[in-house]
Amino acid sequence: MVAAEIAKAYHLTKSQDGRPRILPVRLAYREPFQYPLSAYLDAISWAFWQGPDDTPRLITEIMKAVSGDALPIGTMEDKSGLVQTGTTLPLLPPSASAPLETPGGTIDPQSAFYIERPSDHVALAAIERQGVTIGIQAPRQMGKSSLLMRIVDAATRQGKRVALLDFQLFEKAALTDANTFFRQFCSWITLEVDVEDRLDDYWQAPLGNTQRCTRYMGRHLLPKLGSSLVLALDEVETIFDTDFRDDFFGMLRSWHNSRASTPIWKQLDLAFVSSTEPYQLIGNLNQSPFNVGTQIELMDFTPEQVADLNHRHGAPLHSDQIQECMVLFGGQPYLVRRALYLVASGRMSAADLFTHAADDDGPFGDHLRYHFFRLHDREDLIQGLRQIIRGNTGADERVAYRLHSAGLVRIEGRTVLPRCRLYADYFREHLRG
Repeated sequence: MVAAEIAKAYHLTKSQDGRPRILPVRLAYREPFQYPLSAYLDAISWAFWQGPDDTPRLITEIMKAVSGDALPIGTMEDKSGLVQTGTTLPLLPPSASAPLETPGGTIDPQSAFYIERPSDHVALAAIERQGVTIGIQAPRQMGKSSLLMRIVDAATRQGKRVALLDFQLFEKAALTDANTFFRQFCSWITLEVDVEDRLDDYWQAPLGNTQRCTRYMGRHLLPKLGSSLVLALDEVETIFDTDFRDDFFGMLRSWHNSRASTPIWKQLDLAFVSSTEPYQLIGNLNQSPFNVGTQIELMDFTPEQVADLNHRHGAPLHSDQIQECMVLFGGQPYLVRRALYLVASGRMSAADLFTHAADDDGPFGDHLRYHFFRLHDREDLIQGLRQIIRGNTGADERVAYRLHSAGLVRIEGRTVLPRCRLYADYFREHLRG
């Protein structure tokens, strides 16, 4: 997760005149950065902390860096004097002849490692039409944002205008004030499609935020564009905890419904992505736009797709190990991709990966801990998952559905099972009681 955040900051820095700045601090760490961190961090200045005696100095260095100065370790000579090659095996950069891709985050639509699933064909067929609503919901790390990028890519090639909004980029101020949020939402779309900003005119009207936003879209933005607009919304679950979530999602539903009576709304395509986890783990939510249009369900990789992905990684696993991979991960896309990447890159042997898969500090520790922490204080879900792991199929139906939507179990008829052996092994150990 940290690597993904650094990658995001790195690419934003390249496109936004050096903002945000990355300030790497090595905490008593003298080993070379492993790839891909080396690609992001080796060329910029670092700070170093060996122990508590260094804390005052480090704070001063960071404060100066925040004010615009560089961190002190910036020359190749200084860096080479600090870094010591240890005994651990570094993760080497992929070879140019068969470049690997670090798993995690959104996959480029043209990536050689992108695996098409039936949902891709449904989504791409839908975006070819005009006036469509496409909803993509799934647990985390299933490929939702990657599919949205494919939809955006296909829409752009068809000549449609696209406004892509990642809701993770809304600041706290916008998520705590409805007026700020709806105004920024309209302003962001305006900037994305490069249309004259007339927000002040529409925001003076004595109306509610959803009415102002709807009038601005229907009477200004869409008529000004004069062509199809795809409004692509990623990570919309970011607003699930806000006081205005029902207003916002109800507004999207009204835009969907308006196509039947008002021709201008047929120019608008809606495509949005949300994780089922926050909804299932925080309680009830008005799902008004989540049950209309084309709703996409992302499925796990099949054995054939895992074999295909193994081939694209240079066949690091033989046939028996591919079967073991399916049993251990159940075709969960991120887990499969990470396993193949680690073995193909030489970071781990297949035997070690399978042996240590459920360890807290193992290759999937961050993924497993995330799910574990999401269960914190949800005793109903914890008890239900314990029952399912122990083979008791009489778990409460509501609890089983929530665990299924969170990606932790699978439902086969009336039988509820752990989603894969990795989850069963990990939670059997961590949910004792």
